[in-house]
Amino acid sequence: MIKQILGRLPRKPSKSGENREFGGSSDPPSINTKSSDLLSNRPVTSNSTNFIGPDFAPNSGYSYGNKLPQAANPKSNGNMVTGPYEALPAFRDVSSFEKQNLLIGKLKLCSVVFDFTDPTKNLKEKDIKRQTLLELVDYVTSANGKFTEIVMQEVIKMVSVNLFRSLTPQPRENKVLEAFDLEEEEPSMDPAWSHLQIVYEFLLRFVASPETDAKLAKRYVDHSFVLKLLDLFDSEDPREREYLKTILHRIYGKFMVHRPFIRKAINNIFFNFIFETEKHNGIAELLEVLGSIINGYALPLKEEHKLFLVRALIPLHKPKCLQMYHQQLSYCITQFVEKDSKLAETVIRGLLKYWPIINSSKEVMFLSELEEVLEATQPAEFQRCMVTLFRQIACCLSSSHFQVAERALYLWNNDHIENLIRQNRNVILPIIFPALEKNGRNHWNQVVQSLTLNVRKIFSDVDPELFEECLQQFQKDEANVEEIKTKHAAMWKCLEEIAASKAARNRAA
Repeated sequence: MIKQILGRLPRKPSKSGENREFGGSSDPPSINTKSSDLLSNRPVTSNSTNFIGPDFAPNSGYSYGNKLPQAANPKSNGNMVTGPYEALPAFRDVSSFEKQNLLIGKLKLCSVVFDFTDPTKNLKEKDIKRQTLLELVDYVTSANGKFTEIVMQEVIKMVSVNLFRSLTPQPRENKVLEAFDLEEEEPSMDPAWSHLQIVYEFLLRFVASPETDAKLAKRYVDHSFVLKLLDLFDSEDPREREYLKTILHRIYGKFMVHRPFIRKAINNIFFNFIFETEKHNGIAELLEVLGSIINGYALPLKEEHKLFLVRALIPLHKPKCLQMYHQQLSYCITQFVEKDSKLAETVIRGLLKYWPIINSSKEVMFLSELEEVLEATQPAEFQRCMVTLFRQIACCLSSSHFQVAERALYLWNNDHIENLIRQNRNVILPIIFPALEKNGRNHWNQVVQSLTLNVRKIFSDVDPELFEECLQQFQKDEANVEEIKTKHAAMWKCLEEIAASKAARNRAA
């Protein structure tokens, strides 16, 4: 009788049955259910076993459930998580001595990675994770005590699980594209950015926090961690690269022991880009970080830094997509010349080595960079390379592309460059005078003709005798053009006769 009465009473569902009910369907649970509050402030006894990770043993009396449906297949530190996934109490709701354990718990909670390719999956769990990440950002920002080694370990573990992933490039028919093609294409935006952005913000504030001891943190922010961060610079999402740029700069500033390694790793990325693939999305951001680094170099410059300029920075002018990062590259190059004017000759000869032949847009960029370098060049270095340099400038002045000719003529608008040219006019004017004279007479673009006449007037005002001498020589050469053509024709005819006589002798033999 008693058994029959007890059998009619409603039974409390078992944990296994509850889990099957929660994860038995592939559909995400409804967000509106009362049991799925975003932030659960319920204290749980320390005897509970629903923890993420076997190494979490809170002493605070607080723990949390890992309430996540099995169909979602989330991962925490590479392991499948099949328990429930619930929000933890807020930091303000626990005592100060319990906050560290709660912090570790929240870090473990955020180590679960969700699939964002399907926006309808796990909406409740994703929102819980996002709210928890925001709490972590606020906690790190307002922390008033040194982070312990355990906390640092969990921080790096959580960041690594969320950020370090394989980048899937946007499919393109032709991977080796010009810069303007890449600018026209829409960048690939990561669907998980709503979480990634907060993780990046958390990492940035953790690195920048005065409560992060560099001597202790360098065990976890190690070479492997830095290399994986650098790999992410190839992301097609510009928002991600912007965060990476700021974080790498903070790491370089805080962890002095890693500085040589970071420079070497960036060097290797450049080598692979220049000589192997010519494909990388983060060259501009890496150069922007390097610009700040170079700006802080002590004088005299180390030989290592000079080799980096010659072997990595100058060859970066070679790839077709120079336009994507030329502004940052030009800044780095100019920083070297401003710190050590003796490097001007090396830089100018390097630019001439990689000077474009048939790419007018690149030629305009080279001329712009050349102006910045010459502005920091001293007369002694200028004189050592001026002959080769102005032969190239003479070719630019003669270019039928009006932007190239116009940009070359703008060099005379710079007072420092004009003074250098005036001081060495005896060498420079004879080299460029034919190009100036032909431009003034025959160039199709009126702006180029006008600028050419202005440059001719500068030389005629500064040194009328030299100008007249060059003019007479040019007129003499023009008058002798027909004579030169006749000599060439006679020479070719003589060579043909010699060749014919040799062929006749060979046939007779």
